[in-house]
Amino acid sequence: MAKAVRFYETGGPEVLRYEDVEVGDPGPGQVRLRHVAVGLNYADTYFRNGTYPIPMPNGMGVEASGVVQSVGEGVTNVQVGDRVTYTGFLNTLGAYSTERLISAEPLIKLPETISFETAAAMTMRGLTSSYLMRRIYDFKAGDSILLHAAAGGVGLIVSQWAKLLGLNVIGTVSTEHKGEIAKAHGCDHVINYSHEDVASRVRELTDGVGVNVVFDSVGKNTFAGSLDSLKRRGLMVCVGTASGPIPEFNPVLLAMKGSLFMTRPALADYIADPAEKAALAGELFDHVGSGRIKIEINQHYALQDAVQAHRDLESRKTTGSSIFVI
Repeated sequence: MAKAVRFYETGGPEVLRYEDVEVGDPGPGQVRLRHVAVGLNYADTYFRNGTYPIPMPNGMGVEASGVVQSVGEGVTNVQVGDRVTYTGFLNTLGAYSTERLISAEPLIKLPETISFETAAAMTMRGLTSSYLMRRIYDFKAGDSILLHAAAGGVGLIVSQWAKLLGLNVIGTVSTEHKGEIAKAHGCDHVINYSHEDVASRVRELTDGVGVNVVFDSVGKNTFAGSLDSLKRRGLMVCVGTASGPIPEFNPVLLAMKGSLFMTRPALADYIADPAEKAALAGELFDHVGSGRIKIEINQHYALQDAVQAHRDLESRKTTGSSIFVI
Protein backbone atom coordinates (compact mmCIF):
# COMPACT_ATOMS: atom_id res chain seq x y z
CA MET A 1 0.00 0.00 0.00
CA ALA A 2 1.14 3.54 -0.73
CA LYS A 3 2.24 5.86 2.08
CA ALA A 4 1.69 9.58 2.49
CA VAL A 5 2.21 12.37 5.00
CA ARG A 6 -1.07 14.13 5.79
CA PHE A 7 -2.30 16.61 8.38
CA TYR A 8 -5.71 17.19 9.92
CA GLU A 9 -5.13 20.52 11.66
CA THR A 10 -2.67 23.37 11.35
CA GLY A 11 0.18 23.77 13.80
CA GLY A 12 3.78 22.76 14.43
CA PRO A 13 5.64 19.85 12.84
CA GLU A 14 3.94 17.44 15.23
CA VAL A 15 0.64 17.67 13.29
CA LEU A 16 2.15 15.69 10.39
CA ARG A 17 1.05 12.03 10.17
CA TYR A 18 2.61 9.22 8.12
CA GLU A 19 -0.25 7.02 6.89
CA ASP A 20 -1.37 4.28 4.53
CA VAL A 21 -3.35 5.64 1.58
CA GLU A 22 -5.33 4.21 -1.32
CA VAL A 23 -4.26 5.69 -4.64
CA GLY A 24 -6.60 4.21 -7.26
CA ASP A 25 -6.61 4.68 -11.01
CA PRO A 26 -6.12 7.99 -12.81
CA GLY A 27 -9.17 9.85 -14.05
CA PRO A 28 -9.37 12.05 -17.14
CA GLY A 29 -6.33 14.32 -17.37
CA GLN A 30 -4.55 12.54 -14.50
CA VAL A 31 -1.61 10.17 -14.13
CA ARG A 32 -0.61 7.76 -11.43
CA LEU A 33 2.93 8.63 -10.44
CA ARG A 34 5.47 6.61 -8.44
CA HIS A 35 7.75 8.97 -6.60
CA VAL A 36 11.50 8.43 -6.35
CA ALA A 37 12.38 11.64 -4.50
CA VAL A 38 10.36 14.44 -2.91
CA GLY A 39 11.37 18.04 -2.32
CA LEU A 40 11.31 19.74 1.09
CA ASN A 41 10.60 23.46 0.78
CA TYR A 42 10.10 26.25 3.30
CA ALA A 43 6.75 26.90 1.62
CA ASP A 44 5.62 23.52 3.00
CA THR A 45 5.69 24.98 6.50
CA TYR A 46 3.32 27.77 5.41
CA PHE A 47 0.68 25.20 4.47
CA ARG A 48 1.27 23.27 7.69
CA ASN A 49 1.07 26.27 10.04
CA GLY A 50 -1.89 27.91 8.31
CA THR A 51 -0.12 30.85 6.66
CA TYR A 52 -1.49 29.45 3.38
CA PRO A 53 -5.07 28.37 4.24
CA ILE A 54 -6.21 25.10 2.66
CA PRO A 55 -9.08 22.66 3.37
CA MET A 56 -8.49 20.03 6.07
CA PRO A 57 -7.41 17.26 6.03
CA ASN A 58 -4.85 17.57 3.27
CA GLY A 59 -1.58 16.28 1.91
CA MET A 60 1.80 17.92 2.34
CA GLY A 61 4.39 19.00 -0.21
CA VAL A 62 4.24 20.46 -3.72
CA GLU A 63 7.36 19.09 -5.46
CA ALA A 64 8.63 15.65 -6.41
CA SER A 65 10.07 13.52 -9.20
CA GLY A 66 9.25 10.02 -10.32
CA VAL A 67 7.99 7.66 -13.02
CA VAL A 68 4.57 7.68 -14.69
CA GLN A 69 2.80 4.38 -13.90
CA SER A 70 -0.48 4.88 -15.76
CA VAL A 71 -2.32 7.66 -17.56
CA GLY A 72 -5.97 8.69 -17.69
CA GLU A 73 -8.11 9.62 -20.63
CA GLY A 74 -6.97 12.65 -22.59
CA VAL A 75 -3.37 12.75 -21.33
CA THR A 76 -1.02 13.50 -24.21
CA ASN A 77 1.97 15.33 -22.70
CA VAL A 78 3.39 12.26 -20.91
CA GLN A 79 3.16 8.49 -21.23
CA VAL A 80 3.79 5.41 -19.09
CA GLY A 81 7.46 5.09 -18.16
CA ASP A 82 8.33 8.76 -18.55
CA ARG A 83 10.71 10.30 -16.02
CA VAL A 84 9.09 13.49 -14.76
CA THR A 85 9.31 16.21 -12.16
CA TYR A 86 6.83 18.81 -10.98
CA THR A 87 6.22 21.74 -8.72
CA GLY A 88 3.28 24.03 -8.19
CA PHE A 89 0.96 25.22 -5.45
CA LEU A 90 -2.55 24.02 -4.68
CA ASN A 91 -2.60 21.93 -7.86
CA THR A 92 0.32 19.76 -6.67
CA LEU A 93 -0.31 19.42 -2.92
CA GLY A 94 0.30 15.85 -1.77
CA ALA A 95 3.89 15.34 -2.89
CA TYR A 96 4.93 13.77 0.45
CA SER A 97 3.89 10.31 -0.77
CA THR A 98 5.24 7.16 -2.32
CA GLU A 99 2.59 7.15 -5.06
CA ARG A 100 -0.19 9.54 -5.99
CA LEU A 101 -2.69 10.68 -8.58
CA ILE A 102 -1.87 14.07 -10.07
CA SER A 103 -2.97 16.19 -12.98
CA ALA A 104 -0.70 15.69 -15.96
CA GLU A 105 -0.61 19.45 -16.59
CA PRO A 106 2.23 20.42 -14.19
CA LEU A 107 4.48 17.48 -15.13
CA ILE A 108 7.82 18.29 -16.77
CA LYS A 109 9.78 15.60 -18.58
CA LEU A 110 13.26 15.07 -17.19
CA PRO A 111 16.28 14.90 -19.49
CA GLU A 112 18.62 11.98 -18.83
CA THR A 113 21.25 14.43 -17.57
CA ILE A 114 19.12 15.22 -14.48
CA SER A 115 18.72 12.58 -11.74
CA PHE A 116 15.50 12.12 -9.77
CA GLU A 117 17.17 13.37 -6.59
CA THR A 118 18.53 16.46 -8.30
CA ALA A 119 15.14 17.16 -9.84
CA ALA A 120 13.32 16.91 -6.49
CA ALA A 121 15.91 19.20 -4.94
CA MET A 122 15.76 21.87 -7.60
CA THR A 123 12.49 22.02 -9.53
CA MET A 124 10.85 24.63 -7.30
CA ARG A 125 14.09 26.33 -6.28
CA GLY A 126 15.52 26.14 -9.78
CA LEU A 127 12.44 27.50 -11.56
CA THR A 128 12.25 30.22 -8.91
CA SER A 129 15.90 31.07 -9.56
CA SER A 130 15.25 30.95 -13.30
CA TYR A 131 12.51 33.57 -13.26
CA LEU A 132 14.37 35.72 -10.72
CA MET A 133 17.39 35.81 -12.98
CA ARG A 134 15.63 35.96 -16.35
CA ARG A 135 12.26 37.68 -15.86
CA ILE A 136 12.31 40.05 -12.87
CA TYR A 137 15.01 42.53 -13.95
CA ASP A 138 17.03 43.26 -17.06
CA PHE A 139 20.42 42.47 -15.53
CA LYS A 140 23.62 43.72 -17.11
CA ALA A 141 27.17 42.64 -16.30
CA GLY A 142 28.45 44.65 -13.37
CA ASP A 143 25.07 45.07 -11.66
CA SER A 144 24.95 44.30 -7.93
CA ILE A 145 22.45 42.24 -5.95
CA LEU A 146 21.86 41.62 -2.26
CA LEU A 147 20.83 38.01 -1.70
CA HIS A 148 19.38 37.08 1.67
CA ALA A 149 19.65 33.44 2.86
CA ALA A 150 22.55 33.02 0.45
CA ALA A 151 23.37 29.52 1.74
CA GLY A 152 19.82 28.24 1.26
CA GLY A 153 18.49 26.20 -1.63
CA VAL A 154 17.41 29.14 -3.79
CA GLY A 155 20.35 31.24 -2.62
CA LEU A 156 22.97 28.78 -3.83
CA ILE A 157 21.37 28.52 -7.26
CA VAL A 158 20.79 32.27 -7.65
CA SER A 159 24.37 33.12 -6.65
CA GLN A 160 25.80 30.70 -9.22
CA TRP A 161 23.44 31.95 -11.93
CA ALA A 162 24.24 35.56 -11.04
CA LYS A 163 27.94 34.94 -11.59
CA LEU A 164 27.18 33.48 -15.02
CA LEU A 165 25.56 36.86 -15.79
CA GLY A 166 28.57 38.79 -14.48
CA LEU A 167 26.84 40.25 -11.42
CA ASN A 168 28.38 41.37 -8.13
CA VAL A 169 26.76 39.21 -5.45
CA ILE A 170 26.48 40.21 -1.80
CA GLY A 171 24.99 37.44 0.31
CA THR A 172 23.70 37.38 3.88
CA VAL A 173 24.07 34.43 6.24
CA SER A 174 23.59 33.65 9.92
CA THR A 175 26.80 31.71 10.64
CA GLU A 176 30.43 31.64 9.53
CA HIS A 177 29.95 28.11 8.17
CA LYS A 178 27.08 29.25 5.96
CA GLY A 179 29.23 32.16 4.84
CA GLU A 180 31.89 29.75 3.59
CA ILE A 181 29.25 27.81 1.66
CA ALA A 182 27.87 30.99 0.11
CA LYS A 183 31.32 32.15 -1.01
CA ALA A 184 32.06 28.75 -2.52
CA HIS A 185 28.95 29.12 -4.69
CA GLY A 186 29.58 32.57 -6.10
CA CYS A 187 29.03 35.23 -3.46
CA ASP A 188 31.66 37.96 -3.86
CA HIS A 189 30.96 39.29 -0.37
CA VAL A 190 29.20 37.77 2.63
CA ILE A 191 27.52 39.64 5.48
CA ASN A 192 26.85 37.78 8.73
CA TYR A 193 23.69 39.48 9.95
CA SER A 194 24.17 37.96 13.42
CA HIS A 195 26.74 40.66 14.19
CA GLU A 196 26.87 43.00 11.18
CA ASP A 197 24.45 45.71 10.06
CA VAL A 198 23.42 44.65 6.58
CA ALA A 199 22.55 48.04 5.08
CA SER A 200 25.71 49.69 6.41
CA ARG A 201 27.92 46.94 5.02
CA VAL A 202 26.16 47.05 1.66
CA ARG A 203 26.86 50.78 1.43
CA GLU A 204 30.51 50.15 2.28
CA LEU A 205 30.79 47.43 -0.35
CA THR A 206 29.14 49.55 -3.06
CA ASP A 207 30.94 52.84 -2.37
CA GLY A 208 27.76 54.27 -0.90
CA VAL A 209 25.63 53.60 -3.96
CA GLY A 210 23.64 50.51 -2.95
CA VAL A 211 22.60 47.51 -5.02
CA ASN A 212 20.38 47.30 -8.08
CA VAL A 213 18.20 44.52 -6.69
CA VAL A 214 17.51 42.89 -3.32
CA PHE A 215 16.17 39.33 -3.20
CA ASP A 216 14.59 39.06 0.25
CA SER A 217 13.19 35.69 1.33
CA VAL A 218 13.28 36.50 5.05
CA GLY A 219 10.62 39.19 5.32
CA LYS A 220 9.80 40.86 8.63
CA ASN A 221 13.32 40.92 10.12
CA THR A 222 15.13 42.11 7.00
CA PHE A 223 12.62 44.34 5.19
CA ALA A 224 13.82 47.71 6.50
CA GLY A 225 17.48 46.88 5.96
CA SER A 226 16.73 45.63 2.46
CA LEU A 227 15.14 48.92 1.46
CA ASP A 228 18.11 50.80 2.91
CA SER A 229 20.48 48.67 0.81
CA LEU A 230 19.03 49.68 -2.55
CA LYS A 231 20.40 52.30 -4.89
CA ARG A 232 18.13 55.04 -6.20
CA ARG A 233 15.31 53.48 -8.29
CA GLY A 234 16.43 50.01 -7.20
CA LEU A 235 14.13 46.98 -7.06
CA MET A 236 13.00 45.21 -3.89
CA VAL A 237 11.97 41.61 -4.64
CA CYS A 238 10.06 40.04 -1.75
CA VAL A 239 10.27 36.30 -2.37
CA GLY A 240 9.46 34.91 1.07
CA THR A 241 8.63 35.61 4.69
CA ALA A 242 10.68 33.12 6.69
CA SER A 243 10.79 35.47 9.72
CA GLY A 244 7.17 36.54 9.42
CA PRO A 245 5.00 38.79 7.22
CA ILE A 246 6.33 42.17 6.12
CA PRO A 247 4.90 44.96 8.32
CA GLU A 248 2.33 47.25 6.74
CA PHE A 249 3.83 50.46 5.38
CA ASN A 250 2.82 53.58 3.47
CA PRO A 251 4.01 53.38 -0.16
CA VAL A 252 5.37 56.91 0.17
CA LEU A 253 8.26 55.21 2.00
CA LEU A 254 9.46 53.92 -1.37
CA ALA A 255 9.67 57.48 -2.68
CA MET A 256 11.47 58.70 0.43
CA LYS A 257 14.15 56.03 0.05
CA GLY A 258 14.95 56.77 -3.60
CA SER A 259 11.87 56.12 -5.77
CA LEU A 260 12.24 52.40 -5.20
CA PHE A 261 10.32 49.67 -6.98
CA MET A 262 8.88 46.65 -5.19
CA THR A 263 7.39 43.33 -6.28
CA ARG A 264 6.09 40.24 -4.52
CA PRO A 265 6.27 37.56 -7.25
CA ALA A 266 4.93 34.01 -7.12
CA LEU A 267 6.35 31.12 -9.11
CA ALA A 268 2.87 30.06 -10.25
CA ASP A 269 2.50 33.23 -12.31
CA TYR A 270 5.79 32.64 -14.12
CA ILE A 271 5.07 29.04 -15.10
CA ALA A 272 1.34 29.40 -15.88
CA ASP A 273 2.12 29.72 -19.59
CA PRO A 274 3.36 26.30 -20.80
CA ALA A 275 5.75 27.90 -23.28
CA GLU A 276 7.31 30.13 -20.63
CA LYS A 277 7.57 27.21 -18.19
CA ALA A 278 9.31 25.13 -20.86
CA ALA A 279 11.75 27.97 -21.58
CA LEU A 280 12.60 28.50 -17.90
CA ALA A 281 12.94 24.77 -17.27
CA GLY A 282 15.03 24.28 -20.39
CA GLU A 283 17.54 26.93 -19.39
CA LEU A 284 17.69 25.54 -15.85
CA PHE A 285 18.20 21.95 -17.04
CA ASP A 286 20.90 23.09 -19.46
CA HIS A 287 22.87 24.90 -16.76
CA VAL A 288 22.58 22.01 -14.28
CA GLY A 289 23.12 19.24 -16.82
CA SER A 290 26.30 20.91 -18.07
CA GLY A 291 27.63 21.47 -14.55
CA ARG A 292 27.59 25.27 -14.77
CA ILE A 293 25.19 25.28 -11.82
CA LYS A 294 25.60 22.65 -9.11
CA ILE A 295 22.70 21.55 -6.92
CA GLU A 296 23.75 20.92 -3.33
CA ILE A 297 21.61 18.28 -1.60
CA ASN A 298 22.85 18.54 1.95
CA GLN A 299 20.01 16.80 3.82
CA HIS A 300 18.34 13.47 3.00
CA TYR A 301 15.32 12.20 4.96
CA ALA A 302 13.02 9.20 4.90
CA LEU A 303 9.39 10.16 4.31
CA GLN A 304 8.40 8.92 7.77
CA ASP A 305 10.80 11.48 9.25
CA ALA A 306 8.84 14.49 7.97
CA VAL A 307 8.33 15.87 11.48
CA GLN A 308 12.08 16.03 12.11
CA ALA A 309 12.69 17.43 8.63
CA HIS A 310 10.32 20.34 9.31
CA ARG A 311 11.95 20.96 12.69
CA ASP A 312 15.38 21.11 11.08
CA LEU A 313 14.13 23.43 8.36
CA GLU A 314 12.47 25.90 10.72
CA SER A 315 15.41 25.96 13.13
CA ARG A 316 17.74 26.96 10.25
CA LYS A 317 19.84 23.82 10.62
CA THR A 318 19.74 23.11 6.90
CA THR A 319 21.85 24.40 4.01
CA GLY A 320 21.30 23.99 0.31
CA SER A 321 18.47 21.66 -0.65
CA SER A 322 16.73 18.94 1.35
CA ILE A 323 14.85 15.96 -0.05
CA PHE A 324 12.94 12.86 0.98
CA VAL A 325 14.21 9.68 -0.66
CA ILE A 326 11.53 7.06 -1.29
